[in-house]
Amino acid sequence: MESDTLRFDRYVEALSHELGHLDRVAPFRSYCTGLLLPSERKSVEPMAAQLSPTNVRKTHQSLHHFVSTSAWSDQAVLARVGELAIPVMQEREAIRAWIVDDTGIPKKGKHSVGVSHQYCGQLGKQANCQVAVSLSIANTYASLPIAYRLYLSEAWIDDAEKRKVCGIPDDIAFATKPQISFDQIRNAVAAGIAPGVVVADAAYGNDTAFRDGLTALGVLYAVCIQGSTTVWRPGEAPIAAQERHGKRGPAAIRLARNADQRPISAASLARELPQDAFEEITWREGTKNPLRSRFAAVRVRPAHRDTLRSVPRDLEWLLIEWPEGEEAPTKYWLSTLSESTLKSELVDTVMLRWRIERDYQDLKQELGLGQYEGRGWRGFHHHATLCIAAYGFLVIDQGGFSPSGRRRLRLAQPQVPDDFRPRGSTR
Repeated sequence: MESDTLRFDRYVEALSHELGHLDRVAPFRSYCTGLLLPSERKSVEPMAAQLSPTNVRKTHQSLHHFVSTSAWSDQAVLARVGELAIPVMQEREAIRAWIVDDTGIPKKGKHSVGVSHQYCGQLGKQANCQVAVSLSIANTYASLPIAYRLYLSEAWIDDAEKRKVCGIPDDIAFATKPQISFDQIRNAVAAGIAPGVVVADAAYGNDTAFRDGLTALGVLYAVCIQGSTTVWRPGEAPIAAQERHGKRGPAAIRLARNADQRPISAASLARELPQDAFEEITWREGTKNPLRSRFAAVRVRPAHRDTLRSVPRDLEWLLIEWPEGEEAPTKYWLSTLSESTLKSELVDTVMLRWRIERDYQDLKQELGLGQYEGRGWRGFHHHATLCIAAYGFLVIDQGGFSPSGRRRLRLAQPQVPDDFRPRGSTR
């Protein structure tokens, strides 16, 4: 049987053409090897110590230059990782979802690119952190990030000095997280990535422009929304468009509402549904017990600002989760999946979002995604790309990280001296 090292070498060779120069291949291999090897820290110095304990300084300089300064393309490397990994994923099952999410990386200082006081999902509260938006493709068995970009607040965008120090490209303008995500999805569509249903939490699903943009691209979605989102009851719609006259003549033809014909919130509609509309559905096996809850699904028209339109929005699925024993529904989703879609299929689709949590858990805990210690834009994205490249090898070689009892890679490495303590070590 071919060794782990030989398989990894073939993987590196397949990616090497995207690095631009042959002298980048060796540090690329070393950096990815360092990310895959078991260690407490996956920043440059500890990895250099593992890879070359008798020549740490030179190895450190090589890795640091490669990740923070070298001008290779993150997009090209990620695209090639996808080309190699997606067919392997599809051998078990077709791609089912494109999962949108963002992740927070806590930071103590204020000078690393993009750091600001904002919500950090890793900590579950407002904190000093960096936040990156990602797009992952997934099926039931595996997932892979294919795009990853740092979010910059308007304060960062408008600070010319910070931009210069951190090397933020001139063409990077302010964009909301949904706007960043939509650009990632648009690029994936243009690249011909295997299609899937876009799955996202309410931070993206509540954005009507985001949902409308997906529909314009021909991309299906099943996205979480807040209970306050307004919809028309099943069978109802806004009043037909009529020509409105103003002082300067006829105005635009727009839909209308009146006291008797108005939309309601998704939460209010859920309470109007009969109890037998909610059915218990199991979507997958958990670590201890099957995961199940009660769901209802109805066909509705989203109502957000439709009085500015001349035609009603198309019918979509409104999926509602109301667990047994809860006083109120807990989650809501809108989906453009076809009218013939079964309720169980809707549930299976929206619940695929759990895979992004696994992505980030493995990328951070196993591959050091959040442990880059540089401050610049290029280094931040290069480190993330290398983490994803290492993750892609595991998807190809081992089907990703198995929940339990996975086989550890055995990559060639020298012995680290017992008395070596790299910076950042807690020992």
